[in-house]
Amino acid sequence: MQKIRKGDDVIVITGKDKGKRGTVLKIVDENNVIVENINIARKHQKANPQAGEPGGIVDRTMPIDVSNVALYNPQKGGADRVGFKVLGDGRKVRVFKSNGEVVDV
Repeated sequence: MQKIRKGDDVIVITGKDKGKRGTVLKIVDENNVIVENINIARKHQKANPQAGEPGGIVDRTMPIDVSNVALYNPQKGGADRVGFKVLGDGRKVRVFKSNGEVVDV
């Protein structure tokens, strides 16, 4: 079970986008995630007339390492660590370390 999943609200804790918040769009692999409007790179793209793609400079969202983001805790108002807990009915859920609140609803 992963600590950060697709659709989670995360905050960047280190790097050029430190302090910015966004939603996880995609899990690239076990160490990298793509977060909306975070780690934007400008790419010079060559035109492809057969596919109907224009050329020019385009902005692309690049992957960011999982260790550089943390789950956002709305009650704390900042980043929080995540742990796991098994509920009485046998479900394994993610919980915030600071207050023990369940992340998954």
